[in-house]
Amino acid sequence: MNLSVRDLEAFLALADTQHFTRAAERCHLSQSAFSQKIARIERAAGVRLFERSTRQVALTPEGQAFAEEVRRIRSDLQHALASLQDLTTRRVGKVAVAALPSAAAVWMPPVIARYRAAWPQVRVQLFDALAQHGLDLLRAGAVDLAITAGGDLREFDLVELKQERFWLVCPPGHALAGKRHVTLRQLQGQEVVHLARSSSVRQRLEAAWPDALGQPGALEVEHLATVASLVAQGLGVSVVPELTLFHFERAGLARVPVRDPSLVRPIVLARRKGKALSSAAQAMADEIVRQPRAK
Repeated sequence: MNLSVRDLEAFLALADTQHFTRAAERCHLSQSAFSQKIARIERAAGVRLFERSTRQVALTPEGQAFAEEVRRIRSDLQHALASLQDLTTRRVGKVAVAALPSAAAVWMPPVIARYRAAWPQVRVQLFDALAQHGLDLLRAGAVDLAITAGGDLREFDLVELKQERFWLVCPPGHALAGKRHVTLRQLQGQEVVHLARSSSVRQRLEAAWPDALGQPGALEVEHLATVASLVAQGLGVSVVPELTLFHFERAGLARVPVRDPSLVRPIVLARRKGKALSSAAQAMADEIVRQPRAK
């Protein structure tokens, strides 16, 4: 099949308007020339793409499938042209990133500082969002990239950034505070402060430690700052991922690594599958991947 961009635009014009005259006008062609073009497209496709009657034009099932593919191709072409324009003109525009709150606080500040030095004309938007909300923003096209963890990620292209370990946080005088490391078994019987079930932290913890909810005196809260205050008050211990440790360092709490191979949280950079990034967004993705994997 040998079709030009103008052929594809003519096909979409008729698919959108379902009217030969209006579609021909959109393409700046006479109706006879437009009709010949559509007939040639159908011959090249080897299948009828439109059902015609005296009153209306409608896509056949094959035409509907072809229209979806052509729209996808047009979108990809537009992204490619936008990227090329970025390279040949001033580096301007906007790039938007959703990130887990811990990644937004720890990972992203040095990334944004380096990025702004290289791309000063590009406006950066950062959304600190829990895993599912970040993916929703990415799915809707509200952001170019998302730093996330957990959930069903098969619909996205992914780059792993970090295998995040978990840590016990407890008051300095706690019996486990001086350990070089602890296991989940050693936490049996402890009063535990948990994050809400909606968080990827909680979901990963429950997968590795099914008995966590059965601990005596367990508390459940929404925010890490609340977890830190409750632990500092001696109302329990908590198990948290390492990117969140800055909350607990400020509170003067002891931090002990949890040694359990099942208790890790992959942190990934996600983008919409098959969607081209602008050069500005690709540069941001490169900076995120290059960021050192420190706490």
